[in-house]
Amino acid sequence: MPTHITLLRAINAGVTLKMDALRAIAGDCSYAHPRTYIASGNLLFESDEDEATIKARLGAALEAHVGHPVGILVRTPEELAAVIAANPFPGAPGNKVMALFLDDAPTDADIAAAKNQTDEEIALGTRHLYLHYPQGQGQSRLRLPALNRGTARNVNTVAKLLEMASV
Repeated sequence: MPTHITLLRAINAGVTLKMDALRAIAGDCSYAHPRTYIASGNLLFESDEDEATIKARLGAALEAHVGHPVGILVRTPEELAAVIAANPFPGAPGNKVMALFLDDAPTDADIAAAKNQTDEEIALGTRHLYLHYPQGQGQSRLRLPALNRGTARNVNTVAKLLEMASV
């Protein structure tokens, strides 16, 4: 069965949704070998379902549990490997480069919509944007509307999820 990596959006998984509860919900959806990585909504499991079905089933189960819709982005290990391989900022520390995962391909308009950009760099990916924060994300005042429709993980986290998916 293929491995799927789900990235929950706009949820403080450490408070609103405990990782053991997230694994249990995935198990209740009949997803095999559910496992999580850090308390930020990263869930891996095996399933023969396609992305749309996973989003619908897991989304309904999560909404029933937390009481509101939870955004879910689904990726394959191959897609995560491509994110790492195509990183346009390979010399930057992994904790200062984010992949902003989106449902659809971003466009140049997504980059042009950036506000308060100083030294941050933004680059297009396939279904994600790359964001490089040279001074760190906590110091940045960058406003990017695409952040409202996706979820970001630093490349260290992406690499760890890929490693976990390969086990």
